[in-house]
Amino acid sequence: MIKHIRRLGPAIILASIVLGPGSILASSKVGCQYGYEFLWVTLTATLLMIGLTAVGALIGITVAGTPCGEVAGRFGRAAAVAVGVTLFLIVALFQASNNIAVLASLESFLGMTGGARSPVVDVVVLGGLNALIVAVLFGFRETYRPLEKLMSVMVIAMFAGFTVNLLLAKPSLSGMIAGLTPGFPAGQETPRFLPFLRDGVLTDDLWAVQALVATTLSVAAAFFQPYLVREKNWSTGQARIALTDTAVGIAILGVISGIVMATSAAALHGKVDPDALRSAGDVAEQLRPLFGDQATLVLSLGILAAAFSSFLGNALVGGVVLSDSLGLGSSLGGRWPRLLTVAALGLGFLGAAASTLTSLSVVQLVVVAQALTVLGVPLLSVVMLWLAGRIASPAKPLLIGLTALATLVVCALAVRTAWRIVLTLA
Repeated sequence: MIKHIRRLGPAIILASIVLGPGSILASSKVGCQYGYEFLWVTLTATLLMIGLTAVGALIGITVAGTPCGEVAGRFGRAAAVAVGVTLFLIVALFQASNNIAVLASLESFLGMTGGARSPVVDVVVLGGLNALIVAVLFGFRETYRPLEKLMSVMVIAMFAGFTVNLLLAKPSLSGMIAGLTPGFPAGQETPRFLPFLRDGVLTDDLWAVQALVATTLSVAAAFFQPYLVREKNWSTGQARIALTDTAVGIAILGVISGIVMATSAAALHGKVDPDALRSAGDVAEQLRPLFGDQATLVLSLGILAAAFSSFLGNALVGGVVLSDSLGLGSSLGGRWPRLLTVAALGLGFLGAAASTLTSLSVVQLVVVAQALTVLGVPLLSVVMLWLAGRIASPAKPLLIGLTALATLVVCALAVRTAWRIVLTLA
């Protein structure tokens, strides 16, 4: 498995970006509360993500221009800028929570606690980490190849860390197989599509489904795939290689998410309150008494790798796409993509610093980011669907169908998110 991971290209970068602390926390909470019941959701979301990412790969290979370049050529530069700015703002706002997640993961890995530490120290650590990323971005003449190698190492660390703990958890094979059959937990009422208030308390019957889909089916990451494929310099003659890379890379994403859920189901289901899992670091701490310090250290290494890869990758997505939308270049190593990536890092750091030093909660920034996703993610998905009609491939009808289905899914999630925000603010 590790040998195959090292041979992968763009898709492994996407997998490392998508598989962040949010994915780990979502899979862990669902496994903790429902056991293996929702493994089928992860499988379904992974299949849709493979289809969407395959479209992205073929856009990069068979379509003449970049995604934002094609939008600008057909609908005008303003339309392209709307796409780029929306994605950049979503990335920048979520980047604040990525900063906090990296800090929490580092604490878990080192066995530290932030309770007795000055918030100023946390801000200095985050500032140093962001400065290190900036130095790396400008230190290499070429960005793509070092990024590919780094993300491969991160995915290997995640796979190793989570697999070790899965083996220690001794999951039920029959339970895992049963969990791949679509359905809802026995005894549960027919779930309502929209969240609702019950005695003044926000209730969401489908929170587990939305959490798993939203952290696996990443339209923003799939939208970034054409840029990575162009960096790889793949041509139409290498379309089969690109599709194989996509299938294997995104499958690894789904497998790791399933491993995390199965571990939580075996070790924590019925033993730990799911509300006790507030961060990926909390997951490691809950498993420490069960697996011991050494195994938890390996798990914490996997969580740290997930946090770091998502931290760097998300900023790159925002910076590169915004630069392309403005007509300033789309190469990862270009001046403006790098500068705008630094801008995304800087805004995320400022949000995290404000949250650490003041009464501002990073949750407030995430709520704003979620509000933007209500508009931004369906917009990106519709653009992907339009671009899917321009690819050249024998599998074009199938891929258009999968992209259309993914678009319907993300639009449905956007409606649920919008209604949840309304209920929260009411």
